[in-house]
Amino acid sequence: MGTIITKTDVAIVGGGISGSALLYLLAKYTDVKDITLFEKCDEIAKLNSNGTHNSQTLHCGDIETNYSLEKAIEVQASANMVTRYIERFTSNKDILYKYPKMVIGVGEQECESLSSRFETFSPHFPTNKLFTEKDIARIEPQVMHKRKEAVIGMGVENEYTAVNFKNLANAFVQDAQNQKDKNISVQIATKILNISQQDQVYKIKTSKGIIEARFVVVSAGGHSLLFAQKMGYGLNFSCLPVAGSFYFAPMVLKGKVYTIQNDKLPFAAVHGDPDVLVPGKTRFGPTALILPMLERYNYSTIPEFFKVLRPDSSVLKVFWDLFKVSDTRNYILKNMLFEVPVLRRILFAKDVQKIVPSLRASDLRYAKNIGGIRPVMIDKDNRKLHLGEARINPGNGIIFNMTPSPGATSCLGNAKKDLESIVEFLGCGYEKQKLEQDLLKD
Repeated sequence: MGTIITKTDVAIVGGGISGSALLYLLAKYTDVKDITLFEKCDEIAKLNSNGTHNSQTLHCGDIETNYSLEKAIEVQASANMVTRYIERFTSNKDILYKYPKMVIGVGEQECESLSSRFETFSPHFPTNKLFTEKDIARIEPQVMHKRKEAVIGMGVENEYTAVNFKNLANAFVQDAQNQKDKNISVQIATKILNISQQDQVYKIKTSKGIIEARFVVVSAGGHSLLFAQKMGYGLNFSCLPVAGSFYFAPMVLKGKVYTIQNDKLPFAAVHGDPDVLVPGKTRFGPTALILPMLERYNYSTIPEFFKVLRPDSSVLKVFWDLFKVSDTRNYILKNMLFEVPVLRRILFAKDVQKIVPSLRASDLRYAKNIGGIRPVMIDKDNRKLHLGEARINPGNGIIFNMTPSPGATSCLGNAKKDLESIVEFLGCGYEKQKLEQDLLKD
């Protein structure tokens, strides 16, 4: 008896926030009848989209000082799509949260830089305010308590700022399955063993059988690059997995407080956030640790990391450029020490004191099993890090997405790009105006 092969129009590999967002858009706004979502874990959004593996932040571009104005406006548009979806199509129970948020500039130089940035960004972010020390003391008293340096802030007081992306992903999946006249199949606990193209269709070998698809989108973090390279795509990329760890402290912050990004560092600056999963605590982080694995705490992915690393002179050049800059070198070495028990609390407390001066090492507790891994791409052609989203689309019916921060916030914006590629390739119907009315217009 031969192998049973089932068929689908579009196969989505990866049941995190990116894959589930695409499933929802395809189900609701196109006439694609048969869509299959594969997730290797036993539940949706169990890895990087899980609230324990990210900062739970709705990035709007207003306080992220490593964004250019152009990037900030793009991120703002994607963030608005998320809030409109949640407000209009869900009960919003345990998905979207309002907290005050701000980025603080500490010391004369940072205060000047933040003031200048406010002048540039405020026309595009009209609800953003420049906070004086008196404002900060009112909004976040502990930020000013025992503060000696000059400080200003920029942010908002009453907007949506936090998301439980796991719950959002599950809402996307449920809404997709509720669409009438659609065959939406969600295959959890299903591993993808191989993807190949045969006779203008893609044959996907899974742990539960073989399925043929007319179009495939792989949204599986660092594994997306692994699948791409197995098929001969993305060979100009390598992968640098950066892990983030966090620390819990008593509830010293009412909202999110970020610090200014060091332009010399391709890593997120430390910030403090209310944890939507752990009431009564403030979570500080992330640290930044380069780890040779594609999934945090999953040592079986170490061999897969070396497959996508593909070390050569271009990769070595990127590593050399990182380590030859003293700020970067010292930062990487310090973050390695952040993983050493006892010592890590003492060292990390010094960074956190930039946000809450009175916080002591004894107030911090290492958040065990909290934090994920982001696949930062190395552009081997240009011998530099490729910061931001990475997308490989050879134009023949398959797309590979590698989406580091703000991938979760940009889930619907990125999914819309994938949807439009699918519509063009398959020639299917697309209710563009309805999507725009629902998600892009106030």
